[in-house]
Amino acid sequence: MVTKIQDRLVAVRGALEITQRDFCRGIYVSQSYYAQIESGKRPVNDRIIALVCSQYGVSKEYLLTGKGEMFSENLADLQLQQLLEIFNELEPPFRDYVILQVKQLVEAVKKQKGHPSTHKDKKTPQNTKPTKI
Repeated sequence: MVTKIQDRLVAVRGALEITQRDFCRGIYVSQSYYAQIESGKRPVNDRIIALVCSQYGVSKEYLLTGKGEMFSENLADLQLQQLLEIFNELEPPFRDYVILQVKQLVEAVKKQKGHPSTHKDKKTPQNTKPTKI
């Protein structure tokens, strides 16, 4: 059982499979400041707890006490909700651009992993370069 909050923060990062650098970007703190928190040289303040919980869907109870589930929500659902909030702020032409970019990213990842393309969209062939806005 992980007994210190600093150890639970490390465990959260491990579960998310992200680097300390990327984790810090997500909660808007410098990596050097956060490294001091993980090493126990700085206390974990309420702001850090709130940011970790809101950005990464971590259960506040788990973070503070080590009890209960690590994540309060399904992380994929949380990420989808954040994506929809951002997407809804865009004007329609920019939404189309984002959709095109995501489709192309998925195809590129599939190619990199050696998977055959499964999504063929006549409007967005793989060789199409993204249009500049």
